[in-house]
Amino acid sequence: MKSYLTIWFNSDGATPTEITERLMGMGFRPQKGEYDYVYSWGTQPHTEDALNLANQVHATLKGCNALFKIETL
Repeated sequence: MKSYLTIWFNSDGATPTEITERLMGMGFRPQKGEYDYVYSWGTQPHTEDALNLANQVHATLKGCNALFKIETL
């Protein structure tokens, strides 16, 4: 499974480069297409795992003045 992340940047917040570096530190990889970043799970995640990942994204982007949407498929 994979979790896909879309980011809405704010010109008053962190730069796209800074946000990308933070997310890559979590294991996300930038990609082209419908989603901005992808996280590949090594195993089948449980609902709690996906929720924990979303919580980690929230904490990682705190103070960046960016919005995000995450989907695990």
